[in-house]
Amino acid sequence: MKTEDPIRRTLLIPFATCLAAAALMGAAGGAARANELLASGEASGLVIHDADETLHRYCTWDAQGRLWLGLPGGARYELVTSTADPAIANQGDGAFHTFDGAEVRAALADVSYPLDRIRADVFILPFPRRHGLESAAGPQMILLAPGVRPLSRAQQHAELAHELGHVVQYALMPDPDGAAWVGYRRLRGIENAAAYSAASPHADRPHEIFAEDFRVLFGGPLASPSGSIENSTIRPPAEVAGLTAFMLELSGAPRPAVRSMSFTNPARGRMTLSLTGGRPKTLDLFDVAGRRLISLAPLARPDRVEWTWDGHDANGRPVARGMLLARVRGAGKSVRISWLP
Repeated sequence: MKTEDPIRRTLLIPFATCLAAAALMGAAGGAARANELLASGEASGLVIHDADETLHRYCTWDAQGRLWLGLPGGARYELVTSTADPAIANQGDGAFHTFDGAEVRAALADVSYPLDRIRADVFILPFPRRHGLESAAGPQMILLAPGVRPLSRAQQHAELAHELGHVVQYALMPDPDGAAWVGYRRLRGIENAAAYSAASPHADRPHEIFAEDFRVLFGGPLASPSGSIENSTIRPPAEVAGLTAFMLELSGAPRPAVRSMSFTNPARGRMTLSLTGGRPKTLDLFDVAGRRLISLAPLARPDRVEWTWDGHDANGRPVARGMLLARVRGAGKSVRISWLP
């Protein structure tokens, strides 16, 4: 299998059918450890560099008035500082809109994959790279490129989860690991190296399929609202038996037991959700837009864990009827609830 470039370019995932627009807050502030927000509470080697920090600590101007990004390790990239530059084909609204540092941290907090073995610097770029306008990832590195229009919350969550999938792949299933790649290709039905290689169209590249699988299986509700991936010709990852367990085993985590959550569906009034043999972890309820409505404390029974909800959000307001998503922190899967107050 052909090895891809250490810092790879990635096209924006086509989210037109599932993303809602949301304006970004201005990016500011210093670096923060992702484990401050990780639901699992495990230590993490993920460090976020906000746009302001990236600009002032890692960027320099040369004598010709060009801005350069200098990364740890020595890599340098010229940045495009104006949407009027010929390198920008679509000028959008005339300004660059960066990822919001707080939203990136929230996206990382929603990731349900064990990240204790993962190390990476996440750079929120103030401007795009001239010879790589899109977001990119490589070993221990994520570069989040701005858009020419405000980026929705969902787009930020999805792109972060996708790029993190690349970092996880480089760390836990590098290209020389032939046995792991053989197993992954077999699971995904992409064993034909002529059709699925680093030289194939973007959606057919094994690296991209892995990153998309990671986004859908382990990203939060905003990162994978539909469960679909960029490559629509292969099965959605949630429908591939053994894929979640395979990817978890790369991290050294034990193979998960198959459990199902019990609850009344449709639900109304006061409801109880239970999970046989589950661990007593917090359960989060989200609306279909991925907004967290409330977090429910677990009640440990001898043979199960229960969560009780009275139909109100965290501010005590009744939740309107509609589809809700419930997810136990660290479980990686959400269940849908038809809510009829």
